[in-house]
Amino acid sequence: MGAGEKIHLDANESFLPVPQKLLEEFQKAMGEIPFHRYPDPEARLVCQAFADHYGIPAENTAAGNGSDELITVLFSGFLEKGDAFATIEPDFSMYAVNGEIQEARHVAIPKGKDFTLDVDRTIEICNNEKVKLLIFSNPCNPTSLVLPREEVRRLVSGVKALVVLDEAYMDFSTESMLPEFQRYDNLVILRTCSKAIGMAALRLGFAVAGHPVIDAIKAVKSPYNVNAVTQALGTQVLNRKRLLKEALETILRSRDELRAGVEKIGRNYPGIFTLLPGETNFLAFVLENPQKLCEFLDQKGIVVRFTGGLVRVTCGTKEENAAFLKALEEYCGL
Repeated sequence: MGAGEKIHLDANESFLPVPQKLLEEFQKAMGEIPFHRYPDPEARLVCQAFADHYGIPAENTAAGNGSDELITVLFSGFLEKGDAFATIEPDFSMYAVNGEIQEARHVAIPKGKDFTLDVDRTIEICNNEKVKLLIFSNPCNPTSLVLPREEVRRLVSGVKALVVLDEAYMDFSTESMLPEFQRYDNLVILRTCSKAIGMAALRLGFAVAGHPVIDAIKAVKSPYNVNAVTQALGTQVLNRKRLLKEALETILRSRDELRAGVEKIGRNYPGIFTLLPGETNFLAFVLENPQKLCEFLDQKGIVVRFTGGLVRVTCGTKEENAAFLKALEEYCGL
């Protein structure tokens, strides 16, 4: 890290650079793109690569310019002005923003003091409030907590709403609903290439749903929403299962090492912070003055995220993790 540069542990990106061999294959793929033509409006090759990677039918998949675009498509396509949508707070802040843009009525369902999701209460509120769209992340950003699959099943089955299940961080967990999405006609699953797959710069996300919901998504989205470069390079990456498996294992080792270091500091300085038991590529902290910690870390050249009342820290390289742990221990010793 050069002078004046900061360690960024705030955006939940992968810390792994693209291997040189894959970069060379990227260059070859770029040379084969007909830049004078519009891209495939159905993004068939990259959707097929995504579907093959996760073992689902390609016909039930739609690609987006990041899952952010797909969230916007869902809000604009399935909600009208005044319709109710629900979030379970704290959660990804862009859900509420999209609802506000759509002029929909926001039903914010609070999580418990331990940041867990109460399925029965959520079902009751959604049905009583006539919610048309319920959206939540699992594992959750920013809490890092995961809702078990059996609880997600109860929730999807219990509400009279379209359920948008954002699984952006599910590669780091084992509770995905992808293998059984076809059992539900009111379920949309979102996935991204920005986290475990490590392609945040490509802006590539996917929606998975049964018919006719996926057909409606494809009809509502822009016809050329995923550019040809993203389609080509995304296909290259998603077709490399072994590479992605090794990358995921490396990220998980980094996360576990970071967690072990934080837990050790917590034992040495009890009562200063609580570390939530999550299943993502980041750690979530509860403490009395979170902004003070963020400011202290920033002074040390380390950028983390304060969101939803929590401090969120992405796992990084060994050197980045070590720098964070050193700074956290120094803070706790003040």
